[in-house]
Amino acid sequence: MHFQQLTYFVAVAEARHFTRAAEEVHVSQPSLSQQIKALERELGAELFSRARGNITLTDAGEALLPLARRILADADTARHEVQELVQLRRGRIRLGATPSVCTGLLPEVLRTFHGTHPGIRLLIEEGGSHDLVRELARGALDLALLVLPLPAASPALTTVELLQEDLVVVSSAGRPAPGRRGAVHIADLENEPLVMFRHGYDLRELTVAACRAEGFEPSFTVEGGEMDAVLGFVRAGLGIAVVPRMVAVRAGQDLRTTPLASPGLRRTIALAHRSDVEPPRAARELQRMLLGAPPAGPAAGGGPGPSGG
Repeated sequence: MHFQQLTYFVAVAEARHFTRAAEEVHVSQPSLSQQIKALERELGAELFSRARGNITLTDAGEALLPLARRILADADTARHEVQELVQLRRGRIRLGATPSVCTGLLPEVLRTFHGTHPGIRLLIEEGGSHDLVRELARGALDLALLVLPLPAASPALTTVELLQEDLVVVSSAGRPAPGRRGAVHIADLENEPLVMFRHGYDLRELTVAACRAEGFEPSFTVEGGEMDAVLGFVRAGLGIAVVPRMVAVRAGQDLRTTPLASPGLRRTIALAHRSDVEPPRAARELQRMLLGAPPAGPAAGGGPGPSGG
């Protein structure tokens, strides 16, 4: 049974005339009759009574007609749904990102993407790189913005480096500036109260590792917060914090930003997806936008590169 045969059957059932039905579906009358006979042979029953030139439905034809209409309508809906997705009028993207990337990088990118593709739903999950790698591995995310290097036990991921960013020190504008000569050395942090992120934040691990490399354990006045909470504690004068520059520039005038002295601290942000599964069409379009590539036409592609805050 073919869609074409069902289309011809419904046309004859509605026109009650083979020649008029053939004209409506733009096929010759003999071809239409041949397809109807083939359908009847396959079903093992006549669908039309052709007595004295009057075309009427048999009982089998009456039973088939609503089913055929529904099948054709479902096929048309399926065609429409797929076209909507292919042409980026509908769909969803499940994007994971570290909290600082959500605060600093994503708002403008997502605003641009949404303006171009308003029918695409954007589902954002914040988390540290370790958590996001786990979500990618179980298929809960299409893409994730992670901090490199990835955990040693990471599943097979394709990652593309997006940017490298300096870390800076933020402090309350109402307290003395930390460090000396307009910069903070890592060794200076030994004598500074730190406001520290919760476990699982890449920034926490990076800061603590830098302090230990200088031979000391940092002292925390407050720890366990998310990005907004940490900035709030710093504003209240509870201590200083090491944050990405993209966060510091948006933090407001009540926070002072001081660079870290050379060589400083940097982090690398990468875009990742599972290597064994191609991201959906809409996710690939966002991927291109994040990587600065020109937008795609009606069909799509992806890209490899080097393999949580």
